[in-house]
Amino acid sequence: MGSELSVKPDSKPGIILDGVSIWWACWACIWTAAVVAGMTFLIIRRNSPTLRIRGIYLSLSSIVLLHLYWIAVQFGYMLGPLMPGDAQYWIMGTYLPCGIALFHASNSRFLHVAKLQKKYAHRDSNAIDHQNSKYRNGWIARFRRLDYDIRILIIVGIGMVFQIFLTCLMWIISRKWHSSWGIPGTGVHGPIMAQKMEQGRGWEWWPGVAWQFIWAWFVAPYILWKSRNIHDTQGWRVQTIGCALSNLHATPMWLIGLYVPGMAPVNEYFLPPQWICLSIIFMEIFTVFLPCWEVMRTQNLRKETLDTIAQWENKTKASDSGSKSLNSSSSTIINSILSGWKSSKGSVNSSESDSVLSMSALEYVLQRNPGPLQEFSALRDFSGENIAFLNSVKEWKNTFPMAVLNSEGQKGDDVKELIHERFGRALRIYADFISPRYAEFPINISSQDLKKLDSIFETPARNLYGNKRESDVDPATPFEAPPGLDFLRPPPSPMSCNDSQKAINITVSGSSSDHAQYWGEIPDAFDEKVFDDAEKSIKYLVLTNTWPKFIKDHRVSIDSAATLEAGNRVQLAREE
Repeated sequence: MGSELSVKPDSKPGIILDGVSIWWACWACIWTAAVVAGMTFLIIRRNSPTLRIRGIYLSLSSIVLLHLYWIAVQFGYMLGPLMPGDAQYWIMGTYLPCGIALFHASNSRFLHVAKLQKKYAHRDSNAIDHQNSKYRNGWIARFRRLDYDIRILIIVGIGMVFQIFLTCLMWIISRKWHSSWGIPGTGVHGPIMAQKMEQGRGWEWWPGVAWQFIWAWFVAPYILWKSRNIHDTQGWRVQTIGCALSNLHATPMWLIGLYVPGMAPVNEYFLPPQWICLSIIFMEIFTVFLPCWEVMRTQNLRKETLDTIAQWENKTKASDSGSKSLNSSSSTIINSILSGWKSSKGSVNSSESDSVLSMSALEYVLQRNPGPLQEFSALRDFSGENIAFLNSVKEWKNTFPMAVLNSEGQKGDDVKELIHERFGRALRIYADFISPRYAEFPINISSQDLKKLDSIFETPARNLYGNKRESDVDPATPFEAPPGLDFLRPPPSPMSCNDSQKAINITVSGSSSDHAQYWGEIPDAFDEKVFDDAEKSIKYLVLTNTWPKFIKDHRVSIDSAATLEAGNRVQLAREE
């Protein structure tokens, strides 16, 4: 308060209604309406792949707190002389630091997601990596097993409580706002407006300033450094960099505006806390409006892809063959894109270009060489779980024993054992990629498909993995089920040494941490087609979202390489 809102000793206690105050009030209403509209759009489109990966609720919560502080400053010029002496102190000591803390907690999610997605970058990294066994017991293990958003909220929450404690402590020990108690010598004297001016600056404000300074000048640069090699297609890196840079000027300029006499003419129109509000505006642009633009861009890309597919299908139907499968020239184009070399033809007609974006082309890549697509989806598109899920289902289907597929009526012990083994692998696919309870990145399927799979796998998953995906197995006897969980033990049957070794191999197959095999009752709805609907849904999602980005990215890379090569040839020719 006080000089914080340009209150002077000769200021009159009343509402200031001049051109400057009316401008800031109108600006506050217009910008608030725009921010609310953008946040509403994001909430409505929250299931978009671009927003699902971001976890927008944490960032939007921070924007709400920051915007409350921003509104108080915009109306501060108009209402400053009427506000209580400690009003702005409490606003800056609570809304601003708590909003900044939540914002950078949300901002750090970028690094967390990028780190976790790396495990999907290769075909042999499909399984979930479980927590280290040495952290299995105690409060550290419980904390590590929590979701990332909850863990970061706990850490930031501790800091927020400490900040509010310091704000309350400064208010209690200082006599600026209460002359009857506090540290002697800290009070202010003189006319009311002179007191309000002095209440707007001093050492009592430093906890809130220090908090903002630490986040802006230590945490944000650390995030920038860690994200230097991440190049995603979601616009998330641009958002992270923009928000980090927009905070750097806030605290220094606030201090300059507050304590440098030469800034007095500027403060007549642009209050010292407006420098902090300027950074909040940029943060809202990068946090609210940039994701809105990314969502609309994704929708346009999806529409263009579907239109291209429709055009190609119409051309294919009109042809004599009437086949939608890839011809040799189209497969050559795809192989050249994957290998990074241009087609030997040197040019591609529109029909062949359209065929590259078709479902047949996607299935061709998934079948022949899914590695580049999987690496791109994990490291660039942050959707590696989709390709990993498709590869896992494909491998699961390809290894489904013919004895199970051909068996009818009464099944023998050998067939039942094979069914249990296949169900165990399917259960791991469900836990790794589908279940909201166990999967780190659950694939985006319809609620109907999810309910269907939940009805088959959820109960066995809870029996096998418990409330969280971590097996409580004694390291000394890793193949023995815990007491009371008899359904984890294979049924007793006479086995030779080879059969016993085979049972152990089945038990430890899959994820390196999945030591237990499910031997309970298998639902009747389980068969080799159990994942078909989810597979079709994810293929369609990849086709309309990741696949066109992948093709475009590789074409740009090839064209850039070709342009560079041509430039080098011209340079060599000139030198000769």
